[in-house]
Amino acid sequence: MSLAALVRHLCLRAGLPEARVDVTGLWGAVEGYAITALESPRASITTLARHFGFDAVETEGVIRFVMRGRAAAATVSPDDLVAPREGDVLELTRGQETELPQALKWQVARADEDYEAAQVEARRITVDTTRIASESFPMAVPPEEAERRCRRALMEAWVGRETAAFRLPPSQLALDPADAIRLAHDGRLVDLRLVSIADTEARGIEAVRQDRATYDLPPGDPRAASLTRAVVFGAPDAVLMDLPQLTEDQPAHRPLIAAHAVPWPGEMAVFRSPSTDGFELLTTFGSRARVGALVSDFFAGPTSRFDLGNALVVDLLTGTLESVTDLTLFGGANALAIESAPGAWEIVQAGAAELIAPGRYRLTRLLRCQRGTEGAMGNPAPTGARVVVLDDSLASLPIAEADLGIPWNWRIGPASRPVNDETYVAQTFTPEGAGLRPFSVAHVEQPWRKPRPPGDLTIRWTRRSRSLAADNWGAAEAALAEETEAYGVEILDGPIVKRVLSTTTTSALYTTAQQTADWGALLGPGDTLVIRISQLSALVGRGAPKTVTLTF
Repeated sequence: MSLAALVRHLCLRAGLPEARVDVTGLWGAVEGYAITALESPRASITTLARHFGFDAVETEGVIRFVMRGRAAAATVSPDDLVAPREGDVLELTRGQETELPQALKWQVARADEDYEAAQVEARRITVDTTRIASESFPMAVPPEEAERRCRRALMEAWVGRETAAFRLPPSQLALDPADAIRLAHDGRLVDLRLVSIADTEARGIEAVRQDRATYDLPPGDPRAASLTRAVVFGAPDAVLMDLPQLTEDQPAHRPLIAAHAVPWPGEMAVFRSPSTDGFELLTTFGSRARVGALVSDFFAGPTSRFDLGNALVVDLLTGTLESVTDLTLFGGANALAIESAPGAWEIVQAGAAELIAPGRYRLTRLLRCQRGTEGAMGNPAPTGARVVVLDDSLASLPIAEADLGIPWNWRIGPASRPVNDETYVAQTFTPEGAGLRPFSVAHVEQPWRKPRPPGDLTIRWTRRSRSLAADNWGAAEAALAEETEAYGVEILDGPIVKRVLSTTTTSALYTTAQQTADWGALLGPGDTLVIRISQLSALVGRGAPKTVTLTF
C-alpha cells in the first residue's frame, strides 16, 4: 500500500471528509503497517509522519500532508521583515546539545524474517551528550531503508535545534506552514521550514532550520535474512512469462519470472539446463511477487479506450491493489498480466480497485491489450487463470538472444537449498523473445470510405512500434524499432493464402492483374477481401498479425 493511500484511509477513518484531505505531496510505500484496535487514526498518522518525515498542516480548510525536504519556495531578505512593537526583528534560538540524543534506535519488523523485530541505529560521535532515544514502529520495512530514515530523523533533530521567529507583511500570503524558505542573515542564506503562521496585522512566523541534504541520504548496507528458527519451505509458485518490454532498463528479449511462497525464503534461485541434468545457476532474486488467479471468466472487450463493461475479479495470494487516477494509470500503474491461454498473456490496467473479500479485488475501468497483447485477448480467460501484478518484484532472466527458441528446463527454489532439493519446482519454458516481436498495425483503411472504380487497390495502414519511446503523443509518427521497415500483406481465401504482397512502406498495391489472377475478376462494389498484415523483424520474423475484412 502506498503512503498516500494509507494516510487517506486513516483520515477517512477519523471522520474527515475526503474533500478536506490533500495527500498529493506524499510518496513512499508501507509494506505492512499494523493499526491496532487501541491505536487511534491520529496516533497512526503521527507514527507515520515520524517514520517517513512529513508534516500535516491545515490551510484554506484543507489538511495537507507534505513531505519534508522540498526546495525553498522563496528567499526572504532582512528588508522583507516587519519590525514588532517590542523585541527584535529576528529571533534566532539554538537548543542545548544535552537535550538532544547522541544515538537514535528504531525497531521495525522484517517481512523476510517472518516479521521478526529488527533494530537499526543512527549515532553522532563528536557531541556533548550521551542520551539515547529509542522508538518502535509497527510496520515491515527493509532494514537498509529503515536505517536511512533513522539517520534522517537524527539529523533532523540536530539541524532543527536552530529555530527562528520573525514577522512578514501580508503580501507574503502565499507562504503556508510546511513551506521551505531561504532567509538571508549575517551574509549567508539559512534554509528554514515554516512550522506555524499567525495572521494578524503582520504574519507571525515560527520556523525551524533544515538541511536539504538530510533528505537525500543513501540507504544502509543490505542485511541478509536470517530466520531465528527452523522453517520448512515448500516449492514456490513460480511463473515464467514471455512479455513485451515493460521498462527501458529491461532488455527487450528477456523473459520475466514471478514467484510466491509462504514463508518466503528471502532469496530465490533460478537454474536452467537444455536437458534433464547439468543445471546451472542463471540468477537469483529476492522479491515476492503479487500473483493470484481469476475468480470468474474474463471476457473480451474494447481496445484503445476504456473497457467499462467488463470487471476483472482476482484473488491475490499476497499484497494489495488500490484505485488510481487516470493520469497515474496512463503512466503505467496497476498493470496485470492475465494468462488467457497457456503462454498467452494479456496485459490489462485497472483504474478502480475494490476490495470485496480478504485478498479478493474487483477491478474496473480497464485498459485492455496493453503493449501490443491483442492476440492474447481472443477467447475468455477462464476461471482460475493465472494473474501476475507487473511491478518491481518481477525479475528479468539474463539470457542471451541466442538462447531464444530453445526448450530449456528450469528449476526454481530457495537459494539456500541445493538445486536437487524437494523445495525446487521444475518447469519447461521456451523463451520466444516476445519483446522483440513487432506490434500489429493499426487503422487499416477501408475501400468503401472513398468511392473508387474497379482497378488497382492501394491498401493503407498506420505503423505501430514496440519501442517504449513510441508512446509519445507529441511525435509525428511512431518510432521505428526495427532495423528496416518491411511488411507482408497476405491475401486470404479462408485458410488459404492466395498471395503475399511485400512492401517497405505503410501501403501495398494489389494490382488489377493480381486481382484477376486470384479471383478471376476485379474486385468491385459488394465484394469483400480478407487480408492479414504483419510487420517483419530481422530478429524474429513476422510480428503480430492484423486480420481485416475489406468491404468494397
